[in-house]
Amino acid sequence: MEGIDVTQRILALTAGEEDVIAKMATVACELFHSDPRADWVGFYRVVAPGLLKIGPYQGGHGCLTIPFERGGCGAAAREARTQIVRDVAAFPGHIACSATTQSEIVLPVWSPDGTLIGVLDIDSDRPAAFTRADAAWLEPMLARVFGSGTGD
Repeated sequence: MEGIDVTQRILALTAGEEDVIAKMATVACELFHSDPRADWVGFYRVVAPGLLKIGPYQGGHGCLTIPFERGGCGAAAREARTQIVRDVAAFPGHIACSATTQSEIVLPVWSPDGTLIGVLDIDSDRPAAFTRADAAWLEPMLARVFGSGTGD
């Protein structure tokens, strides 16, 4: 996945859009169709203290709810930092939403006022599919799309 090209497409597609769910749907779709490593791409939204609920996604069914205490998604929300999981089976508290997932990258998503609104989860059926280089362009792209300003 070429971060610059994908970022430009996502920014063009979401320009002027203020609805968070519409932006999540567009980002998930574009990332899913742009990256052959991606087996599932979606958002989990913060719906209550310590609880994520599935949002817009592409791919097979995902888990409906994830507590902050479980898996890579919960860790990204709880620790407020990107999680690069090279082997989901070895990750403490992993939730097997899909039997095919072998690795993932999960990034926190912030509102303009700095509130955690969810996480972006990109799963792969390949081991160790994602690296810090992926996070280096995904983090600022999310900041620009969702308006947190931390990635500019």
